[in-house]
Amino acid sequence: MISIIIINYNTFNITKQCIQSIIDNTRDVAYEIILVDNASTERNADVFKDIFPQIKLIKSPENTGFAKGNNLGIEQALGEIILLLNSDTYFNENVLSKALTKFNMLSNIGFLGVKMKYPNGRVQFTARKFRSIGWEILDLFRFIPFLMPYTVRARLMQGKYFKGDFDMECDWLNGAFLMFNKSILERLPGQKLDERFFMYGEDHLWGFQLKQLGLINYFFQGTSLIHINNASTETSKRIRLLQTIYMHELDIMRIRKGSGLYYVIFSLIYRVKEQCRIFIKSLFS
Repeated sequence: MISIIIINYNTFNITKQCIQSIIDNTRDVAYEIILVDNASTERNADVFKDIFPQIKLIKSPENTGFAKGNNLGIEQALGEIILLLNSDTYFNENVLSKALTKFNMLSNIGFLGVKMKYPNGRVQFTARKFRSIGWEILDLFRFIPFLMPYTVRARLMQGKYFKGDFDMECDWLNGAFLMFNKSILERLPGQKLDERFFMYGEDHLWGFQLKQLGLINYFFQGTSLIHINNASTETSKRIRLLQTIYMHELDIMRIRKGSGLYYVIFSLIYRVKEQCRIFIKSLFS
């Protein structure tokens, strides 16, 4: 059985849409839905049980963030396979069955992710590469990757350089859809997902930790879902979001490489790139 864990925080309508899409599109797979409400103020979370009596509802007394909220759900999960699913996603095909079939074919698997699209059909950057000095330089002078054959460029750079049009082992995956064996948590510190980030960057950190265990993270293009992924339209909020992600990227690099010379050089390149990016966005937003 698959235990699907969804975090809700003041997103009643899209969370309801997400749950309904699972029910409408899932066949031939045993699953349970565990909804963790992170102390929403928008609406009483009990309404979800009125609409979907079959789900498990966990009401957190406080907003614990993404990682801790998922761990609350995992504690109540009966399935041997866990799916962390963002509330701002929805299925329009039998995603669970297709993803599970591929998942069961893979050995030594950590996370499995699938193709994600915006509502307009544009493909999102699901499969990601760990940042490095080399990656940052190639991204800065991006005409160089585009001189390479597409498949070489896609495997080398991943992210925005990859169209999501073939299966690929990757370093980490967008956390809006993460399928994994519950048993691998026993090998992680505290036997749970790392909670050091309140929000943003957890998927990157977790991907690194699973790779350290010798597991693979895998992008599967054989099925897809819609990920709304609506960022705030307020300039100040978007700038704060970019700054949070930027700081977490530096934290993860320090975890991966330590605080020595490599980190210093990477930090210099990355800080200049991201600060320029944030500054430009603030000017034209």
